Amino acid sequence: MNTKSVISIVLGGGAGSRLYPLTASRSKPAVPIAGKYRLVDIPISNCINSGINRILVLTQFNSASLNKHIKNTYQFNAFSSGFVDILAAEQTPDNPTWFQGTADAVRQSLRHIGSYEYDYVLILSGDQLYQMDFSAMIDNHLAQNADLTIATIPVTHREATEFGILKTNEKNDITSFIEKPKEDVLPDWVSDTGHVMQGMGRNYLASMGIYVFSRKLLFDLLQTEHKDATDFGKEIIPSCINKYKVVSFQYDGYWTDIGNIYSFFEANLALTMDIPHFNLFNNEKTVYTRARMLPPAKISGTTLERTLIAEGCIIHASRIENSVVGIRTRIGNGTTIVSSYIMGGDYYETLAEIQHAEHQGIPKIGIGDRCYIKNVIVDKNCRIGNDVRINGGEHLDKSDHPLYTIKDGIVVIKKGAIIPNGFVI
Repeated sequence: MNTKSVISIVLGGGAGSRLYPLTASRSKPAVPIAGKYRLVDIPISNCINSGINRILVLTQFNSASLNKHIKNTYQFNAFSSGFVDILAAEQTPDNPTWFQGTADAVRQSLRHIGSYEYDYVLILSGDQLYQMDFSAMIDNHLAQNADLTIATIPVTHREATEFGILKTNEKNDITSFIEKPKEDVLPDWVSDTGHVMQGMGRNYLASMGIYVFSRKLLFDLLQTEHKDATDFGKEIIPSCINKYKVVSFQYDGYWTDIGNIYSFFEANLALTMDIPHFNLFNNEKTVYTRARMLPPAKISGTTLERTLIAEGCIIHASRIENSVVGIRTRIGNGTTIVSSYIMGGDYYETLAEIQHAEHQGIPKIGIGDRCYIKNVIVDKNCRIGNDVRINGGEHLDKSDHPLYTIKDGIVVIKKGAIIPNGFVI
């Protein structure tokens, strides 16, 4: 693969309502993950590790923090042609609307990327967790002389209704495609996914929302053949199956769609496993992010079990287990954290600021003394007082409160929330 022949487009997604309240003040790709990264770091890192260094991120909702993160993180040297640029939705005289869907977002970006030299466009989602070598996918696209390649992954019967499901022939050409099939038609969509995948009950080939288009086809589809289509999965992909050579590239590694609070929570806690499915400790698949120059974490008197702790933390907790603790987190004496994701802070308070806040009865940023926190996501810059007890679980009903939201039994403390001493959920 000639890396100069490829340009990558990362789709920032819509308003991210299913990830609310994490997306109340930030776009979906800017949501913090694994204590120190942002979701957008995943597709960008996969591109860089695959030798692709010309990347555009498309966004339109709450994009300020995403812009700042990308500006502070991805800077290639002056002798490189590489870039990571934001393309925010913009109203123009010939197009007065915002992005209407995945295809429309790419269509509106074509005038910006038309001046670059490339033969293939790699289209990615900004809200997935996986480690994939895109160069192998593009090489396969070339070898098969394909017009369009779709990355696919075997999924189970339970998951199949949430994805675009497809079938292939013996050459891996895609012969049929259905978007989010109903339960009653699923038996008609079983595929030969290989012995290992079939042994895991993963009998359906699902689209990962990762596409390689040959340049001319993409322009023809979006500007001529389907100039009013707004979505790839619902409109463009099905129309291509019988008209062009559309190929499946099956991926058998770990991949999860961070579509809602539950999947986001599970994906983060899964990182604490002894051998996690998503391997952050891989020399060849580095996950890149902003270098913050933080001090090492400082931990005193704490029992730790299956826990990730990011840089710059000051921890005096009694016990932390099965949890992810993000940058600059402060946790007080006698506190227990179980199965939770603490995102941390954007800055340190000075001692003078802490004392001033205490005089006003406001807890310092972080988690206070003698707290019990279980099944909780604590967003950035929260102030949780002493003797607070938050016990998430299925016994809690779905609700939305000025300080927190409960979804699927997971309590999400909203960004910057102030939780007073003795508060109980």
